Amino acid sequence: MSVVCGVECVLCLGCSRWAWKRCTHVGSDDSETWPSATPDEFEPVPRLCRLILAVYESDLRNPQSPPDGGYRVNPDWVLKHADYEQTQGRSPPYLIFADHERKEIVMAIRGLNLVKDSDYKVLLDNRLGMQMFDGGYVHHGLLKSAVWLLNEESETLKSVWEETGREYELIIGGHSLGSGVAALMAVVLVNHRDKLGGIPRNKIRCYALAPARCMSLNLAVKYADVIHSIVLQDDFLPRTATPLEDIFKSIFCLPCLIFLVCLRDTFIPEGRKLKDPRRLYAPGRMYHIVKRKFCRCGRFPPEVRTAIPVDGRFEHIVLSCNATSDHGIIWIERESEKALGIMRENKSETITVPPKIQKLERLQTIEKEQKDALQKAVSLNIPHAVPADGEPIEIEETETVAAGTDNGGAKRTNWDDLVEKLFKRSDSGKLLLNKESHTP
Repeated sequence: MSVVCGVECVLCLGCSRWAWKRCTHVGSDDSETWPSATPDEFEPVPRLCRLILAVYESDLRNPQSPPDGGYRVNPDWVLKHADYEQTQGRSPPYLIFADHERKEIVMAIRGLNLVKDSDYKVLLDNRLGMQMFDGGYVHHGLLKSAVWLLNEESETLKSVWEETGREYELIIGGHSLGSGVAALMAVVLVNHRDKLGGIPRNKIRCYALAPARCMSLNLAVKYADVIHSIVLQDDFLPRTATPLEDIFKSIFCLPCLIFLVCLRDTFIPEGRKLKDPRRLYAPGRMYHIVKRKFCRCGRFPPEVRTAIPVDGRFEHIVLSCNATSDHGIIWIERESEKALGIMRENKSETITVPPKIQKLERLQTIEKEQKDALQKAVSLNIPHAVPADGEPIEIEETETVAAGTDNGGAKRTNWDDLVEKLFKRSDSGKLLLNKESHTP
């Protein structure tokens, strides 16, 4: 009898401890040790939010639901505004904008439309470990959508970049579903910069707002200098490793699903998560906007923390009534605008050295952070992780593909073929990396 009572006590204590840890875990805990972001690196985020919101408008000259202060977009600089009819369900609607004031070429991709079957088809076109790419795994449907967009618009992006004197930066931004498409589009572009006129890597940037988990951890760290993910406080999507297709199959019972996933993931050891190469993560460098604190009523002035986390990368769902509302692009735009204003005020009050020196020091810090993250990934034995000085995988090109850019670009580049060149099929039909296929 005493043994049974002892077992019951241990079980009750264990359950109580679990319940306490889960119920007291708040969104700000995920970035508690991260340093603050600077206004220079965070400045594009509110602008990208407004451009993504502009995709929802049918006529930017007569907007129906503009954010506070308007979209601040010159309609004459919009190069293309594609809706669902033009994308044919292959990708979410998008907008291409040439910002001549800031010397940027921007592609903004909207998020999931709950009433469009085509968006669900993109999400459901995947299963765990289905698509291997560039030394890791990615979401199959999102990669297909990204490649389709490149087939449609890469020539436009290339011609605009060349016409503007090869000085403009190429920025790709997306929200929710669009964030996964944008991130994978950036990865493909970085590996084939010559197909875009030889654009330098440091001129390609991607901003994933409320990012979907779309790539392996080694890829998320590898491309942290290009991809920037922005998470608002308790947003559920970057935190759940449950496949996107399962989330949206259960969209009408989302609170129940979030709770069950939270319960399940609590009992999965961290080491097991890290060593699963098929597990997908939010991409790139993380920017966490924090506006609420534990056991505090109301909202606080938002602050932005940033890092390139390896272990503990938004692994725990927050049991919060704001887990779904923090996913909204409207709230991300408002809070990021407030946070940027606060950062600028603080900077003007505390600046003691010339801004150019500060910017140079910050760039050096960012480079060191990524090298440290790459080394940590190797030390944790994360599958396919490479050290900071590791050589990237070279992509072999056939004469047919190379001819797509010869003779003044007479033949359009086929991005499906370029992506396929990263793989080689084994005798069983399994996709292997070229690098791995030569291993006996």
